[in-house]
Amino acid sequence: MTEPAQRYSCSESSGSSHPPVDPAVRRLRAQIAANESWARTGNRAARTDPARQGLLERFEREVPEHITDPAERARCAENARKAFYQRLALKSVRARRKAREALAEAEAAEAELAQADDGAE
Repeated sequence: MTEPAQRYSCSESSGSSHPPVDPAVRRLRAQIAANESWARTGNRAARTDPARQGLLERFEREVPEHITDPAERARCAENARKAFYQRLALKSVRARRKAREALAEAEAAEAELAQADDGAE
């Protein structure tokens, strides 16, 4: 017989009686737990259906109440969903651009310091 999987509580990283858990260890533990959970899941679609349904309902709530035709409400909800994901994509583009610019500035500063060090010798 196999031994039960060891369980870890979140209190390990926040409890005062335990030393803080290294973020890499915490991440690995979370990945292990997630993979064990998915390994015990026979029907993945059924498991994630409540989340998909909740997200769909969120977009349907964004449709104005005066739109009563079900087909039109569905189209509007789909447009709300697309707009949501397009906003996420735009935020991602901006974040990557900002990171790229910060890296370029840091590299330029490093090069300037290196050049100043070379001139001082």
